[in-house]
Amino acid sequence: MSGPPPSLARRAAAEAIGTAALVAVVVGSGIQAAELTDDAGVRLLANSLATVLGLGTLIALLGPVSGAHFNPLVSLAAHLVGRRTGTGPRLRDVAGYAPAQVAGAVAGAVLADAMFARPPMALATTDRFAAHLWLGELVATAGLVLLALGLDRVGRSHLAPAAVASYIGASESRP
Repeated sequence: MSGPPPSLARRAAAEAIGTAALVAVVVGSGIQAAELTDDAGVRLLANSLATVLGLGTLIALLGPVSGAHFNPLVSLAAHLVGRRTGTGPRLRDVAGYAPAQVAGAVAGAVLADAMFARPPMALATTDRFAAHLWLGELVATAGLVLLALGLDRVGRSHLAPAAVASYIGASESRP
């Protein structure tokens, strides 16, 4: 982008919209896949492919506006790493991004439920509170942060839409 950088409100809005769209894609493709087949492998593949394509598109579209973090931990890590070099979001940016990302995630889940005529805000029926699941989330998030920041550090941030989307798609294949 040329010209002055977008305002914090515009960047936070981009994070909210991007996070909402991403969650709607992930949740919506999961709902659609569950309605299409009982085959867990096919459902996983459909959900992963939709995630990869949606995330890559959203990063390409919104990355120039806000960095397309779509995750408070990615925003915080970008801030912490960027403090040394003066790059990355400032702490006040992260303070604006994080609530926007959380609100966007909730809105995206509600939107996906509405698009498939499901009750909004219904409680999940699958128990997802287990140590191995939290470990998987920790590893996936650490890898995401390492990849996103590493690409920027070596001057290859132009690869982020494809690389980050591919990594997230691969991490979707875990239990």
